[in-house]
Order: sequence, then C-alpha cells, then structure tokens
Amino acid sequence: MPSVDELVRAVREAPRGPEVAAFFDYDGTVISGYSATAFYRHRILSLQLGPQELVRTMLATARGITSEEDFADFLSISLSSWKGKRLEDMQELSQNLFKHRIAGQLHAETWRLAQAHHEQGHTVVLASSATRFQVEPMAAEIGASHLLCTELEVVDGLLTGRSTGFAMWAGGKAAAVDRLAAAEGYDLEQSFAYSNGHEDVAFLSRAGNPVCVEPDSGLTKIAAQRGWPVLRCASRGGTPGPVDIVRTAAFYGGLAGAFGTGIGLGVLNRSRETLINITGGVGADVSLAVAGIDVDIVVGAEHLWSARPCVFAFNHQSKIDPILLMKLLRGGFTGVAKQEARNVPGFGQAFAIAGVAFIDRADAGQARAAMAPAVDKLRAGTSLVIAPEGTRSPTPRLGKFKKGAFHLAMQAEVPMVPIVIRNAGEVMWRGAQTVRPGRVEVAVLPPVDTSQWTPATVSEHVAEVRAQFVETLAHWPSDSNDREVAQP
Repeated sequence: MPSVDELVRAVREAPRGPEVAAFFDYDGTVISGYSATAFYRHRILSLQLGPQELVRTMLATARGITSEEDFADFLSISLSSWKGKRLEDMQELSQNLFKHRIAGQLHAETWRLAQAHHEQGHTVVLASSATRFQVEPMAAEIGASHLLCTELEVVDGLLTGRSTGFAMWAGGKAAAVDRLAAAEGYDLEQSFAYSNGHEDVAFLSRAGNPVCVEPDSGLTKIAAQRGWPVLRCASRGGTPGPVDIVRTAAFYGGLAGAFGTGIGLGVLNRSRETLINITGGVGADVSLAVAGIDVDIVVGAEHLWSARPCVFAFNHQSKIDPILLMKLLRGGFTGVAKQEARNVPGFGQAFAIAGVAFIDRADAGQARAAMAPAVDKLRAGTSLVIAPEGTRSPTPRLGKFKKGAFHLAMQAEVPMVPIVIRNAGEVMWRGAQTVRPGRVEVAVLPPVDTSQWTPATVSEHVAEVRAQFVETLAHWPSDSNDREVAQP
C-alpha cells in the first residue's frame, strides 16, 4: 500500500505536458463523504420541505450515494427542490456551503496529488456524478481545467427541474472521459485516474495509472485482484465526540490558565512583557501538548531570532495559527488589528493588554498615517506578525497577498521573515470548533531585505515573497532532514 509521498513521486516521474491527464472523482475521493449531505442539511435546517420530503431527504442523507438507485434518488430530490430557483441564488448557496462545510472535508492527500500534477503540466479534470453546484467550487480550488458533472437545465435564469446531457454515474462517467480524451488528444495510457467507489471500475480502467483512494469494500477487492495501488487518507473527523470536546476544553483551558498567571505576574512585576512571554510561550506549549499537537520546524529555526525586530509573514489556514505562532516566537512580538476590534467585548481588552497595534483603515487615502502605530511598534523593537492573505483559506491553496505587511516592513526599514505552515488545517480546519491531534510542520525562510524597496516596486516584492511560499509548499523540505528546535 503506497504512501502519498510515493504516489506524488510517481506523478513527478511521469511524462510532462498537458496530454497527460489526471481524472479525479469527487465524493469520497477529493473529499471525505458526500457533498450532497451539505445540501440536504441546508434544506432540513432551513425548513424548506414538507413532512414526506423531509423523511425522504433524511433517509438519503443517512444512506449516502452508493448505488445507481441512490444517485437517481438524490438527483430526483435535487431537481424537485431546485425547480424554479434562480441560477445566481444557487451559485451563491454553492459557494457558501463549500466555504463553510464542504471544504473541511478535503483530503490533504488528494490535494497534494493534484498539485503534483500541476507541477508536471498535466491537465487536471474533476469528474463526478454530482451536480455542478456541488462540484464547481472545488474544481476551481484544485485548478481543474475541465469539469465533468451532472448538468441541470436553466431557462431564463431559472432551474427547470430537469437535467441535461449525459448521466455521470458509473459507465456514464467512463464514457465522458473517453469523449473528452478524444476531443483534447489526451494520452490515456500515460494518464492517471483516482476514485473510491466500485462503480468507478470502468472510469479507473480508462487510465494507465489508476489509484484507489479510500476504496469501498467492493473496490478494495478489485484493487487487490488487479494490483491497483490503494491510498489511505487521514481521518477528516466528523461530528465531534466526547474525546474531541474534552481535548478542546483542555486546549483552551491551558491558554486561559497561562493568561491568568501572566496577568498576575505582569501586574506584580509591572511588566507587559511578562504577560506576553508566559501566555505566548508556556500557554501555547501547554495547550498544544494537551491537544496532542506537535509543532515541527523542518528548516530555518534560527531565522525566528536572527532578524528581530521584523515583520513575520505567515500563510493563514486555521484558527489555531495564532497559537502556533505564539509557540514559535515565544515573546517580543505582537499583531495588527483593525481599529474596530478594540471595541469587541473580551477580545478588544485582550488585544490591548497584548499590545496589539490597532490600525484605522476607514480612510484608504490616509494609509501611511493609518499604519503609523504598527510602524512605531517595529521601530521600538517589537516584531509584528501578519497574514498577508488577510483571512483564512478554506483549503491549502495560498490566497492572494495584500500589500499592507510589505508597506509596514518598508516604512519601518526592517526585514520580512516568511513563516510557511503546513497541515494547520488538518488539526483545526477553518470552520471547526474543536481541535484534533496531529503534526503541524513549519519552514522558516531566510529574512528578506527590504532596504531597497520603494512604493513603486512593492507589487514586485509581494509577488517574489508569495512565490517563496508557493515553492516551499510545493517542494516541502525532505522529511529526512534533521529537525530543528526553536530556542527561546
């Protein structure tokens, strides 16, 4: 049974070029479970069904889609419930459910495989029996050039309640691959296919390199008979259980205890630094330890200390990121928040105690003056931690970088140190309320000299630094490297 590293290596050893395609099934392969569940749940919670339809929907949710009968039943439910809906409303719902629910089901392993195919210049195709509303947001996230799915008829901007084209179940999906390959000139013998279900044997057989991802029992038997590789993925969790809740309570309890101790000692010693060091160092250590989360610096630990004061820039995927950074940086740093955050009950007071630099962004024309509090912090010797993406990403895909952090570093005449985080979303996904055990890996890149930056060249530097993040995430430092431990 190959590891994901071995399968990625096989992709990188394959011929390069767009004539090699990578066909990914969606439900159970790219994501765990079924995207339909999010739509069923939305309908149940929004009370958009009558009693009979409610029972039918709940049964479909519990059963999932494991047969052609299940697929037909789901499609029938969807068509009847979406009839008369505006296309733009369904597209908005699709994006909302993806961001807040479905993205959290993404298998990190298939994400890595898709990125490896992109590196080779392969054509990535997402193929699914699901409707476009379920599949299209993920197709965009993984950079799929083509989307094969069940299409629904739209007339004058409204759904008619009818499907169009070919059914994408079992043999229908395999036939769609044949049609696309013939039209685009793909070399199927060199191509790859990924799926989890026994109904996709014909689909998998179309490619010379089939891979069974978390296969069901039927596909597991067929994989053994045909010698197809099987990829097992890390658990994506589900409804939090008692252990998850206790672990999460202990996680936050460790932080709260350290914060309380830090306040007491900080008041006693009249030192805000004491508060930050205890909460940021000891609190983060304790909370992550009780949650079973290991933080592994794979390269560049010395850069956490060598260039201070500086602007630490990190990729933002999880609510747990601030705790990870507290563990890494220990003390001597603070963050940046918009002015309105000062008035948020609880958080505003905590931010103020922690010395967060509040920036008034109401007047875009006064950007330089608005950043003055943060620049003053840097010039006084306190480093700043900023996520250039501005918000958490729903998937591991790196978002667009904003320029604020780069202007701060330039104005304060301090270096920028990139901190690249991998797997934070695996221990606490963007929308999760609980933590789970795991290992987060960190690569700290060499300080970036900003002394020659000018306002006219900032866009170039944003692109250069973002490219460093992209390259590091794509070619992660070897697991065989000696591990480095940050020193307080």
